[in-house]
Amino acid sequence: MAARDGAQVVRDLLAEQPFLLAPMAGVTDAAYRIMCRRRGARLAYSEMVSVAGLAYASNKTWRLVLPEDEEPQICVQLFGSKPEQFASAVEAVQERVGDKLTLIDINMACPARKVITKGEGSALMETPELAEEIVRACVGAARVPVTVKMRTAFRSGERTAPELARRLEAAGVSAVAVHGRTAKQLYTGSADWSVIDEVARAVDVPVIGSGDVFDAEAAARMLRETAASGVFIARGTYGNPWIFTDALACAREGLPAPQHDALERLDALREHLGLVHRYLPFMARARTFATWYLKGMPHAAAWRGRVVQCTTYDEFMELVDEIQADVANEA
Repeated sequence: MAARDGAQVVRDLLAEQPFLLAPMAGVTDAAYRIMCRRRGARLAYSEMVSVAGLAYASNKTWRLVLPEDEEPQICVQLFGSKPEQFASAVEAVQERVGDKLTLIDINMACPARKVITKGEGSALMETPELAEEIVRACVGAARVPVTVKMRTAFRSGERTAPELARRLEAAGVSAVAVHGRTAKQLYTGSADWSVIDEVARAVDVPVIGSGDVFDAEAAARMLRETAASGVFIARGTYGNPWIFTDALACAREGLPAPQHDALERLDALREHLGLVHRYLPFMARARTFATWYLKGMPHAAAWRGRVVQCTTYDEFMELVDEIQADVANEA
């Protein structure tokens, strides 16, 4: 797809709903995506998918890619360092996902040591020529828009995202996402939204901002205070799948985000547990996200201690019933 056409596709999607569920390794599985889709996330991304894993036709890797029947679309984020593997991965993903594939995203943002030591993820910001080559390989194989997610820079004190974004735009990307931290910061300190704004003013393709979007008001503020066309919401979704609808109301109508009380959050937790039970081969991930829904509830610390001991769907559901009874007693 031509970059100009792809950019318009992305621009149209963001005009409809500018708040997106960000790709998160170990988090954005099908159950998580469906929870957020049901509450306003119209675009959702896969977890980070290895192009090498797809090259070896790993079933475990393909489980990260393929959407479930309820999902109307999927954006697939790929990572790696070999252009030929990217091109092959794009072709394979297009064949397997079909019409549900919205776009291909290239990860140039992950700061994990096991990723960057292989020259992948945010390490690609240190090798702009290779980054360009990967983009061209993907664009040459893709029938959908190709986008990139990056950091403000790889090293602290630097600000390389604007120039890299210009180079990747020339190589054919249809949009750029920028997390407002350097790779060396990992997830510490504060995100620098001014770099997001600078990138958005440096390129003609749409820019998606990311970083420190922990609630609906912050999401709306990033859209208002920067030239970004969209906002990635990552950690702000933890225990708060309503954030997409709430952020849209904040941005368009100036409405404050509603408070979701304990009973509503426990109902959402039951729903999420049901989705994991239906779509995933194991319940272990529920130990993490279940604790997010309990934040601020009476005796939350004690309940979190119980959550991590659960191993089956029935055990989780019985515990939620106990928590609800405790909430009722505290009312």
